[in-house]
Amino acid sequence: MAKLEKITFNPEGEEPVEFYVLEQTRIGGYNYILVTDFEEGDGEALILKDLSKDGEEESVFTIVSDDEELEAVAGVFQNMMDDVTFVQD
Repeated sequence: MAKLEKITFNPEGEEPVEFYVLEQTRIGGYNYILVTDFEEGDGEALILKDLSKDGEEESVFTIVSDDEELEAVAGVFQNMMDDVTFVQD
């Protein structure tokens, strides 16, 4: 298995958080990334939406929480990755 890219998020007023990028896609003019907190095995996964404009130096990500958007983007990621199953809490 290839080594996953690790990215660091710096939430305002909070400690930095590191995630591993499993996959990325672009839908409806927005970039989405599927990230997890563990490089191997089962872990928590989040779908993040990039709200920054094209050409901006830093990306601004938000967690996708709208049920319809989450279901649609999760479906795309699930089709891209054979070994991934999404389970919502």
